[in-house]
Amino acid sequence: MSPGTTQTTAGAAKDQVARLLRLVPYLHARDQVSLDEAARALGVPPEQLDKDLRVLFLCGLPGGYPDDLIDVDLDALEGEGVIRVSNADYLARPLRLTPTEASAIIVALRALRAGSDGDTREVVDRALAKLEAAAAGSTPLVDPGDDDPVPRALRGQLEDAVRRRRQVRLTYYVPARDEESERVVDPHSVVSHHGVAYLDAYCHSAEAPRLFRLDRIHEATVLDTEVTADPVEPRDLSDGVFGGDEATRVTLHLQPQARWVEEYYAVEEVRARPDGGSEVDLLVGDERWLQRFLLRLTPYAEVVSPAHYGDGASEAIRRALAMYDHPAG
Repeated sequence: MSPGTTQTTAGAAKDQVARLLRLVPYLHARDQVSLDEAARALGVPPEQLDKDLRVLFLCGLPGGYPDDLIDVDLDALEGEGVIRVSNADYLARPLRLTPTEASAIIVALRALRAGSDGDTREVVDRALAKLEAAAAGSTPLVDPGDDDPVPRALRGQLEDAVRRRRQVRLTYYVPARDEESERVVDPHSVVSHHGVAYLDAYCHSAEAPRLFRLDRIHEATVLDTEVTADPVEPRDLSDGVFGGDEATRVTLHLQPQARWVEEYYAVEEVRARPDGGSEVDLLVGDERWLQRFLLRLTPYAEVVSPAHYGDGASEAIRRALAMYDHPAG
């Protein structure tokens, strides 16, 4: 078997595991469902779903005996085009954690709590109370503590600037350009999304509202000058950190080898293709980030729209290839 074949097989297996993880809870919540309906809901071709179902009945609890495995009614599948599964009741049973597993989750929740806003902390605190009560008397836990002293001090400094309506000079790391920049901003509020804290501010360099991640602010100096931008309501990040004109919706065609992108990036929509690949929509805040991203995915991804984003990525790829033809001496 050639290395290319081995890589393709490994990628296909990874994709199938991801599909099965979506398939099992979907089927368990239904007594039966037609193959076509399930394929539409899960975004895969019916032929692929049929193949996945023939793998599913080999899955189940450790042991591998018939009573341990999920039962897929193949007669109903082949005769009526209907999916029925049974012997999967254990999926609905309450989860039983070992002391080690419970401790790991508690430590992770405490770390999450440190960077969360008030509403999120209430939810985390309720979950922690239940887990810590259940894990009482087990292995002592390592407490990561509250916020790291520097981020906590920075957050307090920025929140004070918001209250006093004072401008702030930031030294900020911009990953899209891999450089630090200095700018003066009018702070509006400090907000959080998925455990990450941001400064919502009007940036005088960009002449537009921007979100600045607190963990990328290397220095912040509160100035004596008052903010000049009009007051605004705290930004709602429930739909993500991008909004309005701050990001462009980009559609990519992913070949099967690149479908892992669907699992690891916050894509807006996924549409399966007959060739086993997919089209995905994602929000891109900086075209240069997209160019570097496509360099990683080449040759298994291409831009469908906007077309000029694809032109920029193609030019970046040509420049990268040219470096191999004329290496620096």
